[in-house]
Amino acid sequence: MKTDAVRGHLDGLLLAVLESGPLHGYAIIAAVQHRSDGALELRTGTIYPALQRLERLGLLSSSWHAEGERRRRCYELTDAGRHTLAGERTAWREFTKAIGSVLNPSPAPGPAAT
Repeated sequence: MKTDAVRGHLDGLLLAVLESGPLHGYAIIAAVQHRSDGALELRTGTIYPALQRLERLGLLSSSWHAEGERRRRCYELTDAGRHTLAGERTAWREFTKAIGSVLNPSPAPGPAAT
């Protein structure tokens, strides 16, 4: 899928995969790829700036965790992030309904049978 298709929806995707609990960057990328059945492949150069921006906005918090000898920054939703995710879901439903009504219009009612 084209990278442009994700533009404008990245925040919602990141918030959604973090809804179930904290994850580090590569796990977030893997979760998006898994949930999309491989259709969405996010790059580290795309998600890390977005994660940092979402943290600055107060939608995520982060902390360092050790995995073996490696330290990773894990991100998790804040209450504000959960609220924003709910709004993203509502906006997505409205968007897909509007686009769907244009791409797949309902057939016009035919003449009444007599």
